[in-house]
Amino acid sequence: MSSQPEPGTEPGSGRPDVLVHRFRSFDFPFQASFRDHFTILDPWTDSPDEPADAFLARRAGGARALVCVGPTPLPADTLRLLPSLQVVIGTSAGVDHIDLRECRRRGIAVTNAGAAFAEDAADYAVALLLDVLRRMSAADRYLREGLWLKNGNYPLGFKLGGKRVGIVGLGNIGSHVAKRLQPFGCDIAYNSRSKKPSCPFPYYASIHDLASNSDVLILCCALTEETHHVINREVMTVLGDRGVIINVGRGSLIDEKELVQSLLQGELGGAGLDVFEDEPNMPKELFGLDNVVLSPHRAVITPESFEAMRELTISNLKAFFSNEPLSCLVQHK
Repeated sequence: MSSQPEPGTEPGSGRPDVLVHRFRSFDFPFQASFRDHFTILDPWTDSPDEPADAFLARRAGGARALVCVGPTPLPADTLRLLPSLQVVIGTSAGVDHIDLRECRRRGIAVTNAGAAFAEDAADYAVALLLDVLRRMSAADRYLREGLWLKNGNYPLGFKLGGKRVGIVGLGNIGSHVAKRLQPFGCDIAYNSRSKKPSCPFPYYASIHDLASNSDVLILCCALTEETHHVINREVMTVLGDRGVIINVGRGSLIDEKELVQSLLQGELGGAGLDVFEDEPNMPKELFGLDNVVLSPHRAVITPESFEAMRELTISNLKAFFSNEPLSCLVQHK
């Protein structure tokens, strides 16, 4: 009697099925290396003229693993088309686009790629802070527009050394931010879901209190129902007219309308923003402000971080199919 293939495994291949879930416009450049280990099911590659949901229902019902590419939404309706699903491997640091409640109900494990992106995101956060304080991008524009010759020296910026920096979310990214800021002589404090017993920095359970004792807030936390608009007008007010906000987390951590008004009215000292509430749309009122540095959601992305993400994704898939522990496992609430 011939042996039966493991459920979710292509007959005769010996390679388990892995569903790739992505926007049609999203590239998945690592498919070739994935195919060395897995049978890839990708609606946009395998059956581009068929609606994705129809493909899932017809072809992917037995898939036990799914790779969610970037911020592609993975709602409960899509998860219900995948009755055999046991693990979602995320390729981004955040997981707010995945229905974690449905995953928890179904017992589906979820991982992210935060460890692959943490160092690059931390570098970028510090770069944004330096740029906002020292006005490097604004000074570059001033020079290129011929204003140095016409108007004289550009106005002074502010030093980073000695600033009180509050980190919101002391996870992978936040910890690397703290590590990079210590040599500058910054006084670091943090807010997180809970106090970290081994952490040497002061802990504030309230972001309002953290802001009251900070010159800078750096946002590195995940976007959840609890952290949506956690940076509101009250927080901006106590941060003050020389305070700076840096966001490399998610745009909706900040009440963007209130942020724009605080900056336009001079009630906040500056901002470095890599993420926005309605990407790629963003408030054009910020374009003319020299104390604001804007970036198109690039903090985590380098060739090196992409390669680290690829390795982490393959490693987690191999671990899952070998019944070994997963890395970067997301704790469902």
